[in-house]
Amino acid sequence: MIGNKLYEKIPTAGMDTNEWLMLRKTGIGGSDAGAVCGLNPYSSPIKVFCDKTSDEVEEKDSESIRIGHDLEGYVAKRFTEATGLKVRRSNYMYRSIAHPFMIADVDRLVVGEDAGLECKTASVYNADKWKDGDIPLHYVLQCAHYMMVTGMRTWYIACVILGRGFVYRKLTWDDGIVDGLVKAESYFWNSHVVPGIMPDPDGSPVCDQVLQKYFKTAEKADAIELVGFDEKLKRREEILKNMDALAKEQKQIDQEIKLYMKDHELAVNGSYKVSWSNVDTARLDTKRIKQEKPEIYSDYVKVSHTRRFEVKAA
Repeated sequence: MIGNKLYEKIPTAGMDTNEWLMLRKTGIGGSDAGAVCGLNPYSSPIKVFCDKTSDEVEEKDSESIRIGHDLEGYVAKRFTEATGLKVRRSNYMYRSIAHPFMIADVDRLVVGEDAGLECKTASVYNADKWKDGDIPLHYVLQCAHYMMVTGMRTWYIACVILGRGFVYRKLTWDDGIVDGLVKAESYFWNSHVVPGIMPDPDGSPVCDQVLQKYFKTAEKADAIELVGFDEKLKRREEILKNMDALAKEQKQIDQEIKLYMKDHELAVNGSYKVSWSNVDTARLDTKRIKQEKPEIYSDYVKVSHTRRFEVKAA
């Protein structure tokens, strides 16, 4: 077992949830590693930045998160069944002494080995991401992060693919990955979190959500001068024109296939399957309800608040 000189151990057994969430804000955790590197499809550098720099603690609660948490023990049990390796809870958060901004809250430690275990669940729709020995890249970085903080040279990752099966993988220390991860996390922490400078946007839907949440309300005031964006806005116009042209080309192809199919629902060949199926959709006529039953409309209408982004030529 690696000695404590590599890290500080912070007891988490019995720790209040709010205290634990605040503790997570004091460093970059394994689940943040992929996002910091721009490789997590469900997060982004801006999202991690806002989490680490805000005073708020928001306990995430969704069905998928609950399933992952509730099934963690089951995944660990399946791993033991499949490998014969026993695992135990850690009940500590680890903080690197060499890089104090790196923390690790690990799922399990492997008994008798210098190794840890990360437990995952995945929907059947993501089963292909685990086929042929593959591992989603942001999970690889998560395990590499844990190895860096704890000094352990091996990390296992096990995943129950809901309704489909169980897989596990073994990752070993890779100098190139670990060194690159330390540099990326160090840059992110010291160039963004410490000075409070938000990272550049990355074009992801997650980034949109964060910006909408972070700057949720526009202040009614005089317009600010738009400086340094002329070239980007010209490029934006070019992109929109190309998108319109490509969308029209796609629509033309769709129309040609529809004309070929006529009244047939399916068309197939060795490479493609095309369906043009009947779809019945029921929608509430809100305009009519508002006109004919305004009292009912006012009782059930839900007003949402957001900000609309528009660009117009001057």
